[in-house]
Amino acid sequence: MNKLFLILDNLLGIREQLNLDKIENIIMDSRKVQKGDLFFAINNGNKYINEVLEKGASIVVADNYLGDDKRVFKVLNTVEFMQKFAKEYREALGLKVIAITGSNGKTTTKDMIYSVLSRKYITKKTEGNYNNHIGLPFTILQLKEKDEIVVLEMGMSGFGEIDLLSSIAKPDIGVITNIGDSHLEFLKTRENVFKAKTELLNYVSSENTYIIGDDQYLKNVVGNKIGFSRENNFVIEDFIDSNDGMSFKVENSEYTLNLNGKHNALNAGIAIAIGKRFDLTSEEIKEGLKNLHLTPMRFQKIEKENLIYINDAYNASPISMEYSLNTFDKLYNNMKKIVVLGDMLELGEKEIEFHREIIEKALSIKCDKIYLYGERMKKAYDLLEKNDKIRCFNNKENIVKLIANEIEKIAVLLKGSRGMKLEEIIK
Repeated sequence: MNKLFLILDNLLGIREQLNLDKIENIIMDSRKVQKGDLFFAINNGNKYINEVLEKGASIVVADNYLGDDKRVFKVLNTVEFMQKFAKEYREALGLKVIAITGSNGKTTTKDMIYSVLSRKYITKKTEGNYNNHIGLPFTILQLKEKDEIVVLEMGMSGFGEIDLLSSIAKPDIGVITNIGDSHLEFLKTRENVFKAKTELLNYVSSENTYIIGDDQYLKNVVGNKIGFSRENNFVIEDFIDSNDGMSFKVENSEYTLNLNGKHNALNAGIAIAIGKRFDLTSEEIKEGLKNLHLTPMRFQKIEKENLIYINDAYNASPISMEYSLNTFDKLYNNMKKIVVLGDMLELGEKEIEFHREIIEKALSIKCDKIYLYGERMKKAYDLLEKNDKIRCFNNKENIVKLIANEIEKIAVLLKGSRGMKLEEIIK
């Protein structure tokens, strides 16, 4: 019997009640349940208990069940039970845990670290957006005893959330990418974002902390600092950006990526530093970065006929908007360029001011047209002097039509918060 089963048996007594000795898979989505699986009934999942039992689930953990099927184990709170289960399982595993948080760049940095470390170790990572109080423990419970490293992304919107995730994951290595304006609707100030993100530092030593040293809030944190400034432990030098990607040097070794932007060089710098921490050679790290597969919609290049889309529409904040615009400014200047900007969400009482500043930033870069989508962008634009380069839209279909009518080859940047779904313009 594996450790996962033994821990669950210790918590629930499943062997005595069901005469089982293994679990096939751990599932939260009732549609994916197969014979032998353990199903966590979370929130609305309680409605599908009978359905998953009919599919052959061997165990169901639920907090709202009135039936008498002995395969259903009722707990006070399913999510809290899963967190406890994951915490004990993590402690029983012999692997290393790398935890990543920050306002921007978490997912890209996670993908880069994973790609680098996978050259030498059996490595797993957070999939999709499973980075909260449910997704993180669920990810831990998917691990196998043979796994050597897991790279976990930690998201948050308020105080105490990173602390909770860290208490479950017990990280060996901590990464903080930057401190920005995300979640100001809840946290109000960047100082509070800094306090919330750095809850991670209570769980890792300074020698196992990796941060962007160029960030004004992180530069005074004790740890391994990565950045362009000479004061950093890992200095990024000779940075070159082009339509084909970027190159730069760290400790006299040159690295190339099929990506753009100084912000992505910083993310890669973290992956390089952690690769060295785990005794990878520069050649192994280069190979990992060369074979990088990013989660979609992170400055993703998509070519269609006479169009080049830069799909950076997974999410947006003032800092990530600025990163994207600065990068787009230096690319594709041999063709017509269009910037499509959607609303940024969860920015609090200063949201219109933030949107106005981003529109002004867009006006300062090399582009031919700026299309704005969303009520916040429209309100911000109304505060500015009218400009022929800018048009506002209340539906994406009209943006699609205008782009489709372009005759010459064009490059289109899409950037907005997840709720704006700007990627639909491509489809």
